[in-house]
This record gives sequence, structure tokens and C-alpha cells, in this order.
Amino acid sequence: MSVNQPRSPEVYLNLNVRGMGPSATLAINERSKQLQAEGRQVYRLGLGQSPFPVPEHVRESLARNAHQKDYLAVKGLPALREAVVDWLRRTEGLDCLPDNVLIGPGTKELMFLIQLVYYGDLVIPTPSWVSYAPQARIIGRPVHWLRTRPETGLGVEPEALEELCQQDPDRPRLLILNSPGNPTGLSYSAEQLQALAEVLRKYRVLALSDEIYSGTHFSGGHVSLARYYPEGTIVSNGISKWCGAGGWRLGFFAFPKGLHWLADAMAVVASETFTAVSAPIQYAAVSAFEDRPEMTTYLQHSRQILSALAAHAYATLTAAGAVMHPASGGFYLFPRFENLRGNLVTRGIDNGPLFCERLLDETGVAVLPGNSFGRPGTELSARLAFVDFDGETALQKAAEEAVDEAFVKRHCSRVTTALELMADWAAA
Repeated sequence: MSVNQPRSPEVYLNLNVRGMGPSATLAINERSKQLQAEGRQVYRLGLGQSPFPVPEHVRESLARNAHQKDYLAVKGLPALREAVVDWLRRTEGLDCLPDNVLIGPGTKELMFLIQLVYYGDLVIPTPSWVSYAPQARIIGRPVHWLRTRPETGLGVEPEALEELCQQDPDRPRLLILNSPGNPTGLSYSAEQLQALAEVLRKYRVLALSDEIYSGTHFSGGHVSLARYYPEGTIVSNGISKWCGAGGWRLGFFAFPKGLHWLADAMAVVASETFTAVSAPIQYAAVSAFEDRPEMTTYLQHSRQILSALAAHAYATLTAAGAVMHPASGGFYLFPRFENLRGNLVTRGIDNGPLFCERLLDETGVAVLPGNSFGRPGTELSARLAFVDFDGETALQKAAEEAVDEAFVKRHCSRVTTALELMADWAAA
């Protein structure tokens, strides 16, 4: 090549990044906004953003602390780390030290840093959240997708994990276990977690328990993997989902005592990257983790609404022929339309991405295809987020009315209308 010949800009990209697109969830959100700006009716079931407002007492705390401008400790505001420790003890029965809590600008950034710092293969079930595997690819870590079964909710099973670990018993691995899960809504029972803990302990697998949806568990009965594998589990959580503060970008990792070295190593990298999370946000977040009656009421009503919506969505789509596991927390369902393949193929729809593209074009319902979460592209599956409604109004009404199917039809009509459109279109 001549020295004067211009090069394609792509040659300067890291090989691990070349050809990568933006996060699927953020991309569908941007496309939905664009279509709406063009005057289209769009039902936004693609992005899993909490529909509920940040609780009033947390917003007031932010206003009181708007003047906070100093750089904070890399691991986070001491009062916030202590509040997290108290919250974990109160809600999960877990014990950890404030010095082993790392506050980050959302758990997404912390998940990237742990894969950068810890030299191990990433292990995740298919399907899994859209950013786990791309982060591993950016860093250059191998990714192992665990086989899953629809009849058990497409989650991690001890037999599949054992099968992988037996291939190379001494290889370092990081398992990410998301419960309640994105994209399936699956929560693991105590019995399932105990069985997984036995395999994790046997092969010394490091576990990252992604519990960002813990506060949305419909019955309030979330159980942490750290109860059964405390020595090898890092708990990941934050205020984006159960506290409605996704845009505030605040999450945390809580490490067991024996992994203090990993917490310290991540803090070193954090000091050279994000430095510290926004000071006003950290001061305000303390109030989100406090034991307050208004927070209890907020969580109770939001869980009731999400549970009723999940049940309505499940009933509507299964009646149309979709197959899925009932959700027990979070914002999501993961329907599969293989039972309708023959009819869909006659309409020229033979894969998940095309299914979602045509659904959006022909009905205005935006969902994500299963292959964005690690499923085969040929599979007719999709993830829907049932959160396109006015959460503030819904919370107000939940304090006055019974939260049932009639409730969600009145106050979450965009979601129920979208579900009806999706069901009728798929079964047409």
C-alpha cells in the first residue's frame, strides 16, 4: 500500500471490536424513538427500563445533595457502602464488609471490569442478557454458552455446568447467574441454587450473582446464590430496576472476605477509568437502601403491577400458540413461536430477526429477537419487556384499586394492546 493511499478507518479498530454493533436493547430503543418521531404508532416492548418513578424520598435526597462536588473514594462513599451492607443483611441474610463493596457507574461497567481483571472464561446460559458475551469479546475472553431446556425455564442447570467443567476441571471460569432473569423472567429456587452451589464449589468456579431485578420478585421472595456459595459468589445489584433509577447509573458489587484481593484489583482499575461515581448520586442512593415504610409500599405496589402484567402477557400469548416459562420477577417474557412455524413460513417468516422486523413494521410492536440473547437465529423466539406504561399513575392507582387483569387493562393499556396485536399477528 502506498504511504499516500488513504486507509479504511476500520483498520485502526481493535480486532475484538470490529464488526460489533451497539447493544441490541439500546438499538431497539433508538429505532423506536425514530419511528415515533416519524409519526408511527410504536409499542416499545424492546427496552427493559423501569416504568416507575424514582421514589420521592430518594429524589428529595438527591436535591439536598446537589451541592456535593468532591471526588469520592474509588470504592464509593463510606456511608453508601455501609447502607449496602445493612440492606444485604436485611433483605438477603448476607454478611459482608463495607470495604468489600465497590460502587460503580451501573453494574454494566463493573461487569466489564471484572472480566478485564479476572482471568477466566465466561460461562452463561442461552439465553442471557445481551451485554455479557459482547463484553467478553471486547476483552478477548472465551465464552461458553451452557445448554438449557425450555421445560426448566432456559436457566443454568447443575448437569450442564458439570458437563462443561469436566472437560478441563482446573480451568478458571466465571459463571454469571441472573435471577430474576433477563430475558426469561426466571427465578431460581433455594433447591436449584443449592444444587448449583455444589458444582461451583467442586470446580472452584467464581460466580457473579446478577441480582439487579431482586427487588422486583413478584412475591418478594428472592433468594441469593450467595446464601449457598458464600465463599465464591460476588453479588451484583443496584438501583436501576427496583428503584426506577436506570439513568442515575449506580450499581455495586459485594465481595466475600476471601475475594478481597479481587475487589482491590477492580478498585485499582476503576481508579484509572471512571475514578468514582457522581457524588450527588451516591449521597442520594443511601436513602434507597434504608429501611423505610414508603419504600416498602413502593416495592409492594410495583411488584403487584408487574406480576399482573406478566400473568396477562403469559395468558394472551400462550392462547395464541406461543410457548414460554411463566415469569416470577423482572420485566420480561421469552415466548417461542415454533408451534406456529408452518403458518409463519408461508408468510415468509422463518427466523427470529425477521419475525421481529416484520412484527414492528406491520403492527408497531417492538421486541427483540432471541438471537440477541444467544439463541439460534433460526429459532422463532423473542424477548418482550412489558413496561410501556405510565408507572407513576399506575402506582398511584395501585394504592386505591385492586391490581388485577382489569387494572392492567385500564392503566397499562399500551402493553395490553401491544400483546393483543402481537398475538393476533403471530396466529394470523
